[in-house]
Amino acid sequence: MALAYSNPFSATMNPGTPAPDFSLKGTDGKTYSLSNFLESKILVVIFMCNHCPYVVAVQGRINALAKAYARKDMQLIGINSNDAKNYPEDSFEEMKTRALEEGYAFPYLFDETQEVAKAYGAVCTPDPYLFERVGKEFKLHYHGRIDDSWKDESQVKQRDLALAIDAVLARKLVHSDQKPSMGCSIKWREKG
Repeated sequence: MALAYSNPFSATMNPGTPAPDFSLKGTDGKTYSLSNFLESKILVVIFMCNHCPYVVAVQGRINALAKAYARKDMQLIGINSNDAKNYPEDSFEEMKTRALEEGYAFPYLFDETQEVAKAYGAVCTPDPYLFERVGKEFKLHYHGRIDDSWKDESQVKQRDLALAIDAVLARKLVHSDQKPSMGCSIKWREKG
């Protein structure tokens, strides 16, 4: 397990950057792109997987967030970009099993080519991005951690992602001091 930290704002993803589009299959059998979410004011994209202990520790919180904000004009999606050949726990079949076992209330999508993770500049799992819909585009407002205690939910004092969602819903600025997410590095396929 290689620990990695997200880069809250990089050369490719700064505040206001439009979300890169995608076409990915979900564990529910549907194929999704950004156009599927144009009814929502906010789109939260979380790069995640099955085997990473950081994701396992927060998957219940991710699901609770999806449920809590579903009626508040927010859609959350999970994207797994890990190399399933070398990490079979992250295969599409295992994703379907995990989504059912955990009762995911959000689409869980498979980025088999890893092109979507590259387009977003995703580094680790979990790696959350928060976008606000402006017309037919989603513009980046937040890229950072879910909260301040990945390992133990009872120790959480600040729910960074929820605070950012609340700010966008209230038409307020999202705090510019965005702490990076940390987790396992995305498992990139070997070249060649």
